Amino acid sequence: MSQPETPETKPVAAAPPAAKAPPPAAKAPPPAAKAPPPKELPQFEKSIADKLEGKFAAKAAIEFVKVNRIRVKVKKEDVLDVARFIRDELHFDHAESVTGVDYPEQKEIEVVYHLGSYTDPELAKQVLTLATSAPREENPNPGNDSTRLPSLRDIFYSVEFHERECFEMLGVYFENHPDNRRLLLPEDWADLPPMRKDFKIKGR
Repeated sequence: MSQPETPETKPVAAAPPAAKAPPPAAKAPPPAAKAPPPKELPQFEKSIADKLEGKFAAKAAIEFVKVNRIRVKVKKEDVLDVARFIRDELHFDHAESVTGVDYPEQKEIEVVYHLGSYTDPELAKQVLTLATSAPREENPNPGNDSTRLPSLRDIFYSVEFHERECFEMLGVYFENHPDNRRLLLPEDWADLPPMRKDFKIKGR
């Protein structure tokens, strides 16, 4: 005979499982940082750059416009026309310096003219950089290979010695230059042009 249920023997119903807490709400992404306002270009320098772009459009790539500084890059086929315009219409009347940069990976040598003005007071602090490039030969033979550019000597007389230096130091021959002789190196120099990046000093 079954025993009567007492509080001690009465089965206790299992408690229902506790409800799962909802997952935490995803954090809202932080507000996007505001883009800085576009930097306003200096108006005088921008007016010079605009004249170049208006005349030559895509032939003259304006690479930067800063206070007292403008840089324009052109193909070698256009450098004479752009240089004449810079002299005759923008009144930059001389080259302050000419230098070059060897870019082996791009297979080119860039020549850079820094142009200024003695005659226009508004341009007294301005330097307009005119850059162009010549093909770079793996085994150079300066004066007898494709590393050539038109000379600007008939436009800016002061480039005469600077271009000679670029010829001997980088191997860039300037077509129609009146005196493409070496300037600093001995005439019998037979090594690579010494400002090329593949030039090595013998014995080191």
